[in-house]
Amino acid sequence: MKRLENKCVLITGGTSGIGAETARLFAEEGARVVITGRSVQKGQALAKSLGNSVEFFEADVSDEEQIRSSIEHTKKELGKIDVLFNNAGGPADAPLDRITQEDIDKGVRLLLSSVMLGTRYVIEPMKENGGGVIINNSSIAGLRYRQGGLIYSALKAAVTHFTKMSGIELGPFNIRVNSISPAAIATPIFYGGSERANTLSDEENQRKMKKLESNLAKAVPLGRSGYPRDVAEGALYLASDAGQFVTSHDLIIDAGRSSMFYEPNA
Repeated sequence: MKRLENKCVLITGGTSGIGAETARLFAEEGARVVITGRSVQKGQALAKSLGNSVEFFEADVSDEEQIRSSIEHTKKELGKIDVLFNNAGGPADAPLDRITQEDIDKGVRLLLSSVMLGTRYVIEPMKENGGGVIINNSSIAGLRYRQGGLIYSALKAAVTHFTKMSGIELGPFNIRVNSISPAAIATPIFYGGSERANTLSDEENQRKMKKLESNLAKAVPLGRSGYPRDVAEGALYLASDAGQFVTSHDLIIDAGRSSMFYEPNA
């Protein structure tokens, strides 16, 4: 028996990186999956490559109506929603002495409101189904200093705490809510984002990725870079029956990075 046999899943930000790898793994484990994102061409191509059990739905998580529509679409097409992975995100930063209201609003919509509203709109479908699983992609930037920009870090800390609080409130409905806090993971976002990566040659992308992997490996006790598959495996545990007694928990996937002592002059 595959670990997600007959499960129906919605993954936001599913067209690249962690979201795409999670969609791939969940489909391998028997789930039917809807991935969302803003890039129609990329999303459709990925869904096609992953087979008939994965489909793409265009949605921008910074827009409340599009969040609601993606959940309604998933329920309509798949019949139910067993798992929601609030994965979509991206950079949000500004120097402390230059932060504007626009910077804050943009970050909140992308990183925090998307999680809160995704949770809000999936509650009723999950109640109707007798329960479900919500997984929120957070970050070790929300746990300690110098793992991300100021706005990004503050909002990820909020995501982690929101996860714990909503897990308590939704527990009586058999809805488990957990978060994942990865360290930096080797994806194109760290050298300009997936859109810029698409403009580079395969050789240039490979060169930049190898350099990124080398740098990330030096930053953790295990001495290797983290990959989207590492996070996808954590999401699989939380989504499957193996994690059925786990809720309001933040699963740290960082090769020990968050346990290291930071020396300001290092």
